[in-house]
Amino acid sequence: MTNQFPTHNGDNADRSTGSSETNSFDQVRSSYPQWGSTNSQNPHSNPYPQTEQSPTWTSWDQEPISSDVPKTKEKRKIGLGAALALMLVGSVASGSVVGIAASQMGSDSSTPVSALDQPSVQRTTNAEPGSAEQVANAVLPSVVSIQAISRSSASEGSGSIISSDGYVMTNNHVVSSVAESGVLQVTFSDGSTGEADFIAGDPSTDIAVIKIRNVQDLPVISFGDSDSLAVGQEVMAVGSPLGLSSTVTTGIVSALNRPVRASGDGGESSLIDAIQTDAAINPGNSGGPLVDMEGNLIGMNSVIASISSTSDTAGSIGLGFAIPSNFAKRVADQLISTGTVTQPMLGVQVGQDNSVSGAVIASVQDGGPGAAAGLQPGDVVTKLNDRVIDGADSLIAAVRSHDFGETVTLTITQPDTGQSREVEVTLTSE
Repeated sequence: MTNQFPTHNGDNADRSTGSSETNSFDQVRSSYPQWGSTNSQNPHSNPYPQTEQSPTWTSWDQEPISSDVPKTKEKRKIGLGAALALMLVGSVASGSVVGIAASQMGSDSSTPVSALDQPSVQRTTNAEPGSAEQVANAVLPSVVSIQAISRSSASEGSGSIISSDGYVMTNNHVVSSVAESGVLQVTFSDGSTGEADFIAGDPSTDIAVIKIRNVQDLPVISFGDSDSLAVGQEVMAVGSPLGLSSTVTTGIVSALNRPVRASGDGGESSLIDAIQTDAAINPGNSGGPLVDMEGNLIGMNSVIASISSTSDTAGSIGLGFAIPSNFAKRVADQLISTGTVTQPMLGVQVGQDNSVSGAVIASVQDGGPGAAAGLQPGDVVTKLNDRVIDGADSLIAAVRSHDFGETVTLTITQPDTGQSREVEVTLTSE
């Protein structure tokens, strides 16, 4: 770079050696006569005295600037090429991308880059264990779409393959129309289809079993332990909502032990002690599995809450309900083995009284578990073990969730006195 303040030498063509003008620093020197002076009063006097005629100046002033330098200097101009070069140098020094931007901006021959001309980026990672993708890949082959067609109606839903020779667990309301006559068709995740037969169903629990004809070595879903579920746990709903087969949606367990009563098309009602989930469940998901993030069936999707007055326009509002897997497994086993379903019972009849918080015992069966435990008509059950009971459906659902012959503890409250007591009751055997 050119020195803006040229020194005095014979090679500098910009400097005139014949000038008689006063040096530009003379006025400065005359204003500060103490510089270079030997005055003893100066605390910073030069330790090497000089004569007044030959003062000593600082190093930056040893060679005065030429008087030829104009008083007002013109700003230095840099060409575009030099500016770009400086930017490139700066980018190398600082690690920035200024140099790249400058080179692109300064090039008139650059070719526009189009994403349409670039190859598509190939995926380089695989599904992680426990991810929604991995769970879907593992579960979908063991889930089927179901179409039930009778003379008077047609319905569709979903089901889980529970045996390699073709048994499928689903909701009773999906297939009950063909219990006597009709056609059942299933569609596998790969698009292939098969015919199926109705085996047995139970309206009170809304569980049924069908069997696919002439199949073997089918992929089978695994049952998980629904008693170990926790609120907030991640889950996936799998099925055929609105006829869209092999659909998965994800969410969480938003509540447990929800007594949900639903009415069927034939006037029957079912009562389930439901798992509540916000995973999207829509018509057609019924009978399909709700699985944990290890791919285990922990519920069977059955009911949705809706703000619509008709089932034709009902859709997910984030409140879906599934039958717990432990309960569904027990009922499905009974349907395959005997064709009928029995439930553990207290041996009492309960009434509905909205003025009372709890389940009011209306009558006690002679010789039943309740009578043996000393239960009386008018007793109000407010707890079963640690679970709060707030009504008749709550007590029925809670009892059904326990196993045959299991002993439970009931908290009984007397409505007139408010006194409470605990009694142990052993449920009926199978």
